[in-house]
Amino acid sequence: MKDENCIFCKIADGKIPTEKIFENDKVVAFRDIDPQAPTHVLVIPREHFASSSQVEDDSIFGDLVGSAVKIAKDLGLDESGYRMVINTGKQGGQSVPHLHLHLLAGRNLGWPPG
Repeated sequence: MKDENCIFCKIADGKIPTEKIFENDKVVAFRDIDPQAPTHVLVIPREHFASSSQVEDDSIFGDLVGSAVKIAKDLGLDESGYRMVINTGKQGGQSVPHLHLHLLAGRNLGWPPG
């Protein structure tokens, strides 16, 4: 399912050009336009889910995380470390209503976040 008004659906379909870091039949990954770390990649499912709360097939999360791990290895981040984040809802920090995973790296990432 797609949402014709969703910016991430348009990116996944190639209607909005972006430099794709990775893609397969389930996910697309690209650099965030407002990076919060030296490396900030978004991994999105091709199928539209407004948030993680709408996902009924848990394999979607495996696709997102598995792809993020592959991207991290390809970018040489596995030695120094990285963080994966999925924000859900307004209070969770989600700013685009399409499920997405943030892959962050390239600096010390403090804890707790936010």
